[in-house]
Amino acid sequence: MMAVSGEQAMAGEKMLRMPSCLLKPTRVMLSHKPWALFILIFVFVSFAYHKLYWGIWEDPKSRGLPYGSSAEISCAHYVPSSLNIAGGPSPSTGSVFFVETSEQTTPSYLFSCSVESAARAHPASRVVVLMKGLAKENASLPKHWAFSLLSCFPNVEIQPLDLTDLFSGTPLAQWYLQPQRQQEPHFLHVLSDACRIVLMWKFGGIYLDTDFIVLKDLQNLTDALGIQDDVLNGAFLSFKPKHKFMDLCMQDFVQNYNGWVWGHQGPELLTRVFKKWCSIQTVKSMSCKGVSALAPEVVYPVPWQDWKKLFEPVSALELRKLLKNTYAVHVWNKLSHGTKLEIPSQALLAQLYSQFCPATYTKMKRDSEELSRRAV
Repeated sequence: MMAVSGEQAMAGEKMLRMPSCLLKPTRVMLSHKPWALFILIFVFVSFAYHKLYWGIWEDPKSRGLPYGSSAEISCAHYVPSSLNIAGGPSPSTGSVFFVETSEQTTPSYLFSCSVESAARAHPASRVVVLMKGLAKENASLPKHWAFSLLSCFPNVEIQPLDLTDLFSGTPLAQWYLQPQRQQEPHFLHVLSDACRIVLMWKFGGIYLDTDFIVLKDLQNLTDALGIQDDVLNGAFLSFKPKHKFMDLCMQDFVQNYNGWVWGHQGPELLTRVFKKWCSIQTVKSMSCKGVSALAPEVVYPVPWQDWKKLFEPVSALELRKLLKNTYAVHVWNKLSHGTKLEIPSQALLAQLYSQFCPATYTKMKRDSEELSRRAV
């Protein structure tokens, strides 16, 4: 049984009073037809139930902003002014690109961490986030905490992804305009594969998937891509603009196109081109004609088969040893996205969040605490 205070009782009495707008119709109905009394009672009870249910009996815990909502971020709290990025990016350094080819406009914690860690590791570079779901006009960003947080970094730019414009002037322009492509089972991933090689060819710089956590300045890795198992993964790319290797990748994309086979336009494409580029049969850590295939520990220190290790606790010593020769950590979000991460904890991934995207980590921690309070 639930006790009701005097104030609640008075509030309930006020809510149960019949509104003045119903008094006159009530008198008219009662003076003409007795059955109108039944209708009147039904309307009144429905009205009272609605007010009571949504007023007195509303759970106070359900009020306020929902989890992961559009709460404004205080830059002074989340991004200390001591952060050495106040001057903004330098036009002489290459940009860091992220691409979202779906219509998604509600970035996850990992998405936010990826961009934040890249912004912190490259204070003199533009960090450009291209999102297909954003309005093409000069509209403001959707109200979401991640956009508010990332806007605290002066070198981060969040822009609409105009695919027709991006592919124009490249061999992929005609490919993109074929409507049947969108019926293919892996189209969004293939579209992402297409975007990254065109971005590298047109503009150069660094491309990263949105499930990377950046530890060090990647500008030191030029004309390079990383080895994952026995193939070259395109989740990280670093090239000068108009590089011949990226030109060959665009040509192979169209000439050997097969959107029905997973990875054919991504890792398999990069591996095919690199083998021809170097006249080799097996990919290994090496540099060939100016293009480097980086050892797995550089950007893929945790193999995809071992992705669960990201959620296992590690000591500070183990963490330093694991990341000694690592520039960035790929989190394999396709496999790991449904796994709960305890915040705070000694899990490898939690420690990476804490050290390399502290603003996102603070938001995660606050949300976790808020959920715990609501659950009590």
